[in-house]
Order: sequence, then C-alpha cells, then structure tokens
Amino acid sequence: MPYLSIRGTRLYYEDTGGSGEPVLFSHGLLWDSRLFREQVAALRGRYRCIVYDHRGQGHSEPPPGGSPIDLRTVYEDAVAVIQALGLAPCHFVGQSMGGFVGLRVAARHPELLRSLSLLDSSAAAELPLTLARYRLLTTMTHWLGLRPVVDRIMSLYFGRTFMRDPEREAERALLRQQLVDNPRQVWRAMQGVIHRRGVEGELHRIATPTLVMVGDEDLVTAPTAAARLHQRIQGSRLVTLPCGGHMCILEQPAAVNAALARFLETVEVAPLQGEALAMGC
Repeated sequence: MPYLSIRGTRLYYEDTGGSGEPVLFSHGLLWDSRLFREQVAALRGRYRCIVYDHRGQGHSEPPPGGSPIDLRTVYEDAVAVIQALGLAPCHFVGQSMGGFVGLRVAARHPELLRSLSLLDSSAAAELPLTLARYRLLTTMTHWLGLRPVVDRIMSLYFGRTFMRDPEREAERALLRQQLVDNPRQVWRAMQGVIHRRGVEGELHRIATPTLVMVGDEDLVTAPTAAARLHQRIQGSRLVTLPCGGHMCILEQPAAVNAALARFLETVEVAPLQGEALAMGC
C-alpha cells in the first residue's frame, strides 16, 4: 500500500495519476479515504484525484503515545501532503472534519489551493451542550469501542430520509459495520476534533473560490452553519441538498457529484453566486 512518510508518521494515500488538475479529498471523522469512492470514480477521467487517510484513521499510522490528535496536527499534515506530492495549487474537497482542515489551509496557505469545497462542515467550535454529548461518546469509545454508541452515531450522521428508507437497509448495515470496525484508538481523533478551536475570525482571509454544500437534514453541522460560511467567505457558492443528512456524500452521491463537477468546471469562468439546489427527495 502507498504511504507518505511525513512529520513523524506514515499516511496512507491513493493517487489516480494523470495530467488533469489535482483534486485532494479529505475525509470526515470515523471514516477514511473510501468515503470518496463515488467522487473519484466520477472525476478521475478529467482530474487527478488523490485521497488520503488522516493520521490515526483508516490505514494511516497514529502518532506514538496516547494523547488526542489535535486538529492543528491534521491540518499541518494536509499542508505536508500537498507539498510532498507537488499538488499546489490543487482543488481541495473536505467533508466535515476534512472541511475543518480545508478552511485552515485556505485561510493560512492560499497559495496551495485552486478551489475549496466544504461538504457538511463548519468554521465554529462545538457549542457547550454538544461538546458535553460528544465527550460522552468519545469516553465510551475510549473504553468500549464504537459498538455501544454506533446507533447514536448513525442517527446523528445520517438524515431521516436515508435512515427510514426500507430500500437502503442493506446499505445502512454496511455503513454501520464500517463505523464499528474503527479501532478503539480512534477516540484520539474524536477528542481532537470535538475540542477544535473555531476559525470564524479567519474566514475573511479566504479568497479561494469556495463551494459550501449541506444537507437540509444535517444535525451535526446544520444548514445555518453552512449559511454562515457562505455569508462570510466572499464569492462562495451555497448548495443545499434536500433530504440529505450530515453524510450527503453517502446518502446522495449523484447529487454531490453533479454539484461538485459543476463547481470545478466553473471555478475559472465567473464569480460564484449563492444558490440552493432544487431537488426532490
């Protein structure tokens, strides 16, 4: 398996190669690079697609010791990946935690990015009430793994439309098992994410063409958080997916692919205006 040896660890990555503009995908918490299977399949004919696993998740190695993996470390890893693979300037696609990373790269290293796509993400720190709930989930994962809390996580991550669809029962079972398969050590990444600092004060620095996408059933990073990103990142485009939860990328991959492809194609064409994607459930 291909690894990058950077910053004291080894990060797993996959690279489709090719002469197209590079697109780097950064996954959400408790998932890995497989999250972007559908997007890579849709875009690889036109773009060079690179996926990687954050340290301590997927196939990437955790740092030594037993301390939390803070988001600053994960953000610095992303910068190192872009530099090590010679991707700059690249398109950056981040889902949830990956969006937290992308915001920091765009605000602090604009020269590395050609565009930024934020899927079900936010610039804010966790609110005290949600932080208390997530601390409990993290503590239980630390001692018992994800199995005792997986149903709660599924209900948070996925929208009610997806969770109630009888035709997607088998799909839900596979995703549930993928979550359960996370090692107990994933609590270190969970701890780092839930205790992240907000970067709302840095959004004025972002001049990179930006797509903000959110599901209207998202309970983790609500549509109001996406609206705030759109309002504060100049020239950004807002796409709202009806009947989608926090994991629109898994719940509605075709709609995500269409919006993402349209955005990438128009990055260099005209200033981007906010929009809501009108679709039925």
